[in-house]
Amino acid sequence: MKMYVNNGINDEIRFLAQSEIRLKILSELNKRPDNVRGLVKETKITYSSVSSNVSKLEENNYIRKFNGKYYIDPMARIYFKTLMDFKKSIEIIKDFHSFWYKHNLGQMSINSMRNINDLKNSKLIETTPLDIYKTHTTIKNQLFNSKDVKAIFPYLHPEYPKLLERILKNGGSIELILPREITSAIMRPIDETLKKNSIKKGKLKIRTVKEDLNLYLTICDKSMSLGLFKTDGSFDQNRILVSKDEKSCQWAEELFEYVKDKVI
Repeated sequence: MKMYVNNGINDEIRFLAQSEIRLKILSELNKRPDNVRGLVKETKITYSSVSSNVSKLEENNYIRKFNGKYYIDPMARIYFKTLMDFKKSIEIIKDFHSFWYKHNLGQMSINSMRNINDLKNSKLIETTPLDIYKTHTTIKNQLFNSKDVKAIFPYLHPEYPKLLERILKNGGSIELILPREITSAIMRPIDETLKKNSIKKGKLKIRTVKEDLNLYLTICDKSMSLGLFKTDGSFDQNRILVSKDEKSCQWAEELFEYVKDKVI
């Protein structure tokens, strides 16, 4: 096919990425086959522009016509989805620029970076001069209202032990990844009998690591939060990414398992 054999990948990227009209047309045809008039109605683009770009897409074998309607080519569908995923990833990086910029991403997996668009429905929580505890308050509320928690705590906060104890007292379950040097300080304040019974029942699982952890992560029931370290080695207490979206939580689960398998 002309699209896949004769043209270089850079030409294909430019052909699609530089035209919002072509992307909108392919987006509509990715949902269902349609004719030019139908595409005009759905995209709100002029007839002449739609017609012209449909012809170009057909010439380059991205789409084909059958019984008066245009269909997206099966291989073009894959190509389009890959390009749109990449486009969404760039948008997420731009939207949350202050969260990613000059931060350590070393313990994030390749899959986490590749699937970063799963975080598209996340919200960036940042401290303000009037609310310097905004990020911690958000974290505290997540833990306080949760029954089941998976967490990577790279640092010690004095409120963590009581919050974890509350979860165990309410019959919840906790799985933690902690640096060895703070494990005792987090676990010691928790009631000893409660702690032993929870471990025995599999309700409390603790994994310690020798090396430094450079990210904060919690998965609390149906929400997640993510925090990063700056490139200077300090934890960025001024911003976290939070989400209640199912895909975001799945993304966080996969990252948690990756850290558990690779860092320990």
